[in-house]
Amino acid sequence: MANKQIERCFLCGRVKDEVNQLVKGKFGYVCDECIHEAYEVLNDEEEEHIIHNIQLATPRQIKEHLDQYVIGQDDAKMTLSVAVYNHYKRLRQSKKSDVEIQKSNILMIGSTGSGKTYLAQSLARFLGVPLTIADATTLTQAGYVGEDVENILLRLLENADYDVKRAEQGVIYIDEIDKIAMKGENTSITRDVGGEGVQQALLKIIEGTVSRVPLSGGRKHPQAECVNIDTSNILFICGGAFDGLEKIVYKKSDDKSIGFNADIKSVYDTSTLDLSDVQQHDLVKYGLMPELIGRLPIVTTLQPLAEGNLIRILTEPKNALTKQYKELLAMDGVKLEFEADALKRIAELAIKKKIGARGLRSIIEKAMQNVMYTIPDLSEAKKVVVTSGVIDGTEEAVIYGARNKKIA
Repeated sequence: MANKQIERCFLCGRVKDEVNQLVKGKFGYVCDECIHEAYEVLNDEEEEHIIHNIQLATPRQIKEHLDQYVIGQDDAKMTLSVAVYNHYKRLRQSKKSDVEIQKSNILMIGSTGSGKTYLAQSLARFLGVPLTIADATTLTQAGYVGEDVENILLRLLENADYDVKRAEQGVIYIDEIDKIAMKGENTSITRDVGGEGVQQALLKIIEGTVSRVPLSGGRKHPQAECVNIDTSNILFICGGAFDGLEKIVYKKSDDKSIGFNADIKSVYDTSTLDLSDVQQHDLVKYGLMPELIGRLPIVTTLQPLAEGNLIRILTEPKNALTKQYKELLAMDGVKLEFEADALKRIAELAIKKKIGARGLRSIIEKAMQNVMYTIPDLSEAKKVVVTSGVIDGTEEAVIYGARNKKIA
């Protein structure tokens, strides 16, 4: 009688009694442990392929790229460059290492139009990773009308062409994070629709969790198909203006003067205070949860843009607004020139209206409306000169024809 063939794994050689399960295949038996190890190897290779497709540059190279698009804010650009470099190095860390590197999530504090959103967009474009921009003011606690926190992950997944692995290496920028601050340090006993509840929901995805994301969007479709997204490797950048934070920072300062010879202006004028030394407890007093602040370990501040920086923004970046309008008129065969006084006036209006770089386009758009309307019908037009009076709306742009002859 022939001996019965012993069932053993053809890869590792272990017999049936030494493993949990043996699976019979084309070439023999394979144990469950070898199958699991093979799956881990394939999964690691897929993740490694995605990570290596990300543009990993040095902090200096990242900052040099940001310099091409964002004027000023050198401290913030340096902080972002180092944080992003360390974050994507963390993704390449060997899984055999015993040292766990935590995420370098970032909190940016800066006034409206100082460049927070643009910095995040420029970073994601350079790295080649999917980016989504969310507004914290639209988020509400579960059960209320508004967007659920999971919708942020859904939009990131959409921007990654529904590739879950790519989405899990992406960047999420949450703007207006200060608008969901609680009003003071003491939590309310009532339902906080847009404050503490939203902070709790954000806390979970920022620190890293496997979130079930309905593809139809939100909990309003409980029967919708869901996909699991691990947020452990998603870089979160939060930004906000934090109006009034300077008063909290000022109160803790020890250099306040009192008495008859005190500088009264410095006591009441907090508009020029520097927020570069803001501490975590200042943000807690402002109304952010300590747990949420702890998940945003890197805090950087953006300074309000001065007139000189706004003029540089108008003229220097690759996609500067003046270059865009010059290109538009060049397509009609017309040369466009902005006088120095006109650029200065645009910057002055932006500062006066407190709209920063974000409002530059609206100022130019209004001033250039008549020019953009008229030029296509003036076949003899060759050059347009924009003066400060055009920006103020008190005079029309000067239009020249052939041989520099003024025609309008």
